[in-house]
Amino acid sequence: MDKIKILWVDDEVDLLKPHILFLEKKNYDVTTCNNGRDAVDVFADGNFDIVFLDENMPGMSGLETLAEIKEKKSSTPVIMITKSEEEYIMEEAIGAKIADYLIKPVNPNQILLALKKNLDLSRLVSEKTTLDYQKEFRKIAVEMSMVNSWEDWASLYKKLMYWELELENIEDQNMVEILESQKVEANAQFGKFVERNYEDWFLPKADRPVQSHTLFRELVVPELQKKDRPVLFVVIDNLRYDQWKVFEGIVANHYKLEKEVPYYAILPTATQYARNAIFSGLLPSDMEKQFPQFWKNDVDEGGKNMHEADFLAAQLKRLGLQNLKSDYFKITSLSQGRKLAEGFKALKDNNLVTIVYNFIDMLSHAKTEMDVVKELASDDKAYRSLTLSWFQNSPLLEMIRQAQQLGFRLIITTDHGTINVKNPSKVIGDKNTSLNLRYKTGRSLTYEDRDVYAVKDPKRIGLPTINMSSSYIFAKNDHFLAYVNNYNHYVSYYRNTYQHGGISLEEMIVPFLVFNPK
Repeated sequence: MDKIKILWVDDEVDLLKPHILFLEKKNYDVTTCNNGRDAVDVFADGNFDIVFLDENMPGMSGLETLAEIKEKKSSTPVIMITKSEEEYIMEEAIGAKIADYLIKPVNPNQILLALKKNLDLSRLVSEKTTLDYQKEFRKIAVEMSMVNSWEDWASLYKKLMYWELELENIEDQNMVEILESQKVEANAQFGKFVERNYEDWFLPKADRPVQSHTLFRELVVPELQKKDRPVLFVVIDNLRYDQWKVFEGIVANHYKLEKEVPYYAILPTATQYARNAIFSGLLPSDMEKQFPQFWKNDVDEGGKNMHEADFLAAQLKRLGLQNLKSDYFKITSLSQGRKLAEGFKALKDNNLVTIVYNFIDMLSHAKTEMDVVKELASDDKAYRSLTLSWFQNSPLLEMIRQAQQLGFRLIITTDHGTINVKNPSKVIGDKNTSLNLRYKTGRSLTYEDRDVYAVKDPKRIGLPTINMSSSYIFAKNDHFLAYVNNYNHYVSYYRNTYQHGGISLEEMIVPFLVFNPK
């Protein structure tokens, strides 16, 4: 193995001989310079792994030397060493992206620690994370065998998600595969839990989680009733919990998290049902009865989410909040997002601004239809990365920045999540059967029992029926429903795509978050 090459720049480098001998005994290769100008030339000619740089040198200063070194090779870590503890020097050095900062006098062990932290960090973190997950693996397995409430499932899902994010950059892929198998097992058990308990959640006085149709009343209204701040209510369509976690830190630059509630999307975990339920505060069967002019069933012609603003206005009126100054916006394109961001300050006198942002849903559909997106979102890690890239550059982030400056309280949530489907399950239905890959509704459905949760009486779970004998089936785990006719085409086209509508931790347990401006 090649020695680690260190460039050490200090105008009193001769006094550092004991440190250099110590490092050479540890098998490091150290090159020294006593001024910044020579250091820049030596750095340009050598292939150094790391630089120790004195801040206070005659002639070319440490910060000036740092700037030229970064210009030549920005990825090489530079550790600044200085006698001064003045804040402005530290801020300038940190702003120039130094890797670490040491105050003189330094001892050999400090130097060694700095080297390990900056050169071996990924390996050390990987080893520590692997060890920690190995310890946690058995605990999670035991929890999974005992979990029997919606609260416990939400807690277990967050724990699995935490480890997925922790393990995503480690070198030991065996651990990633073990976690993946644990997630598959968790979803199998979760599917059985939902099958046993879901209908009971709709009984009077049931012990049930916050669900789509109770979300606004139970969680949004209390924020509106505080009346101390206007509320920006953002619903990001199709946002999974793990996707939220990757851009959580960006929102934290502007807002402080006050409340986090994992809530349950209703079945089917599809926009037509779950998002309309959020805005109406009603189950789909009640929407069909009370608002036949707004509700459309699966087989009806026309858009299924055209009346969210109408549903929201009716719910506000029902809750006695019709006098709130409220506006609703649905963003389905970059130009719409930019236009709203440019005019956001005009909403400063509102009590409530509601924004539905559709990008993630479009991304999941694009993965099915476009080869380039299939490549870019080949797995959950890549899917999260694309989500982060979108958010960092989206008009939505600009709206959040402006909302913070205007003193808005911020709520972020979603209507449902999505899952990467891997395994086909055969289904047969008549010509009026719905087309979604994770649920079907219609007459005379034939299906593989073990792969689905079948509901013969949809009214028991608050769903409308196309006709008297219609039933619903919901795919469990990572299955997708494929028609027997043209089966091979369906399988090859839809395998490893992101779908929703069925039962999985990823689709049903989703975040509701409340923030106050910093």
